[in-house]
Amino acid sequence: MDAIILQILNGLDKGSAYALIALGLTLIFGTLGVVNFAHGALFMIGAFCTVILNKLLSLEMVTKSATETTPWGTPVEVHTPYVVMWFGKVGETMIDYSVFWSILFAIPVMLIIGIAMERGLIKFFYKRPHADQILVTFGLAIVLQEIIKQIFGANPIPQPAPDAFVGSIDIGALIGLGANTVVYPIWRLVYFLFAAVIIAGVFAFLRFTTFGMVVRAGMADRETVGLLGINIDRRFTAMFGLAAVVTGLAGVMYTPILSPNYHMGMDFLVLCFVVVVVGGMGSLAGAVAAGFLLGVLQSFASMPEVKEFLFGFSIDQVIIYLVAVVILLTRPRGLMGRKGIMET
Repeated sequence: MDAIILQILNGLDKGSAYALIALGLTLIFGTLGVVNFAHGALFMIGAFCTVILNKLLSLEMVTKSATETTPWGTPVEVHTPYVVMWFGKVGETMIDYSVFWSILFAIPVMLIIGIAMERGLIKFFYKRPHADQILVTFGLAIVLQEIIKQIFGANPIPQPAPDAFVGSIDIGALIGLGANTVVYPIWRLVYFLFAAVIIAGVFAFLRFTTFGMVVRAGMADRETVGLLGINIDRRFTAMFGLAAVVTGLAGVMYTPILSPNYHMGMDFLVLCFVVVVVGGMGSLAGAVAAGFLLGVLQSFASMPEVKEFLFGFSIDQVIIYLVAVVILLTRPRGLMGRKGIMET
């Protein structure tokens, strides 16, 4: 039982990232009909928003100590971050919680990048074949990846979680399985809860706000909504920006789990496109459900017992693609996709 619970938690952890990125992909495809292969780059940029803010908060003033000296008799250099000089203990807390502060920093940044991407490039490919959309957005992803590589280098840049969230929590003791049976990192649980809040917020926004209702109507029948005098293109541009924000925030909060690097967007992109296809192109609920489902399946596939059963072969890296093949053969529109989508 403890092994099963642990694998479910691992799966929900992975599935949270898959679901958030796939949700953004589906928002774009469902509203604009664009297959955006630059979406993984938005995840990467979100992660580097955390890097940038952490570096800004950690800018230091270097002074010479008046009392301490090195073994060679020179004054010891004292490094003091400016925010600590200005705000004291509050400044130290700001540095410690830089990941959370990065959320506020990333929201306007990702919104501007998303809208600029849609208005500056993608709007010219709305009526072009999906193959053209894939080529141009994939090229954009490579350009953004190389820009990040030139600015920040090729090596991963570790980002620590706040001190209060470092370490693990004994879940086994909390649910009555005994001490030290199910021990899980605190930050991974925080990431899952954060993903749940973002997903619930997006669905609530689309369901209960006038803006969201108009967008859903436009997704179902764009021409009719336009005939009512509503500028649906402007609203769809805003949805592209929202999709960029959702994906960027997924990258922000993932930095303590995976150190930001220039190729992390590509690493997640292909997996999340598979998630979208399995869930159903254009289905928001399908994207989220498939993200968590495939995350859990991948987690269980990594168990030593599964590897032993398969005579030493490991399938955790291919299980998602195997599921996708089965889904495409038996139900081409995906688990929750609308009839006629991706079936011809």
